Amino acid sequence: MLSGVMMFDFMGWNEVGKLIETGIERTIGQKRVTYDLERMMEGATKLGTSQFASAIIENMQSLAVAK
Repeated sequence: MLSGVMMFDFMGWNEVGKLIETGIERTIGQKRVTYDLERMMEGATKLGTSQFASAIIENMQSLAVAK
């Protein structure tokens, strides 16, 4: 996902890159993470990779609506 951010930034679509980064930050902040992070975070909810991506998209959509 972060390589996608780098691509959008390279293309000058900085707002899109920031939206993805913020979606990831919010999702991790909500402790909704994949196994690799869940095992290191107390009280975290373990998600599969598709579920994690969906959670990020949900957060991105809520950010886009808020603007």
